[in-house]
Amino acid sequence: MSELVTGEAVVLGLRPARLPSRALAVVVDLAVSWGTYIVVSLLLMSGTSSMDGAAVAAVAVATFVLVQIGIPIVIETLSHGRSLGKLMCGLRVLREDGGPIRFRHALVRGAMGAIEIVLTMGVVACIASLVSARGRRLGDVFAGTLVVRERLPAARRAVAFPPPPPWLAGELGALDLSRVPDGWWLTVRQFLSRMGQLDPQVGGAMAGRLAEDLRGFTGVSVPQGVYPVAYLAAVVGERQSREAQRAFGAPLGAPGAVLNGAAVPGGVGEGPVASGAGADGAIPGRAEGRSPGGGGSGEGASRTGFVPPV
Repeated sequence: MSELVTGEAVVLGLRPARLPSRALAVVVDLAVSWGTYIVVSLLLMSGTSSMDGAAVAAVAVATFVLVQIGIPIVIETLSHGRSLGKLMCGLRVLREDGGPIRFRHALVRGAMGAIEIVLTMGVVACIASLVSARGRRLGDVFAGTLVVRERLPAARRAVAFPPPPPWLAGELGALDLSRVPDGWWLTVRQFLSRMGQLDPQVGGAMAGRLAEDLRGFTGVSVPQGVYPVAYLAAVVGERQSREAQRAFGAPLGAPGAVLNGAAVPGGVGEGPVASGAGADGAIPGRAEGRSPGGGGSGEGASRTGFVPPV
């Protein structure tokens, strides 16, 4: 599955639609639009029989543009990216950042669709969709949109985000994250979301390297006795809480909230936990005898009976 990631390093649980489902939606939309066009043309033909040839041609062109281009643009704008065919196939047009489309997006898509779908019988659109990694046609590329699947076959298992210990949350509140680049946040988010699929030793080594990179950005090392995975998860939660505070004037989430398929209990410094993290599925905040740069296995883990989920 090709996941979508925003500029804030938030992974969206959306799946781009592929050519078969998009083609079926286009066939439905074209059948409706051409049926409407034929009916409107027949009605206008009886009303323009007394007009000269130039006027009849102008009316025919205006009717074609209105029915084949104008009406689809209005429908996509008012329905926020869902035409009749897309609604039947469970598809929706979104901006690349996951937000709803506006009139300018629908206008560009409709204008390009008249060329690559109506005038070329869909040949250009099919080729562009097959070449694109996310199944986008030229109208999507120019408009900055993509078509995603709204109805998914099965929901992914939620990943719990336990709150960090109070002492760690207090330290993270004073941490300067202004020099941490966006690319690092994206890397950490992808690592935490997939740590359950990694070998424990490999995941532990990656967590240690990411924690060392963070120390280079902030000048603060992982606190003594804290697993790097738990520390990284807490730092990501702290950053998300600060972003939510600036955007909405409140900390991120409330108890029981769900973010991107993951349960978020609220507060500062949440971090993901994968399956196999222990009996209760939680990452402990401290581990006696654990070195700050350790990986997913080692002496501290063996004494506590806990292997960090990686």
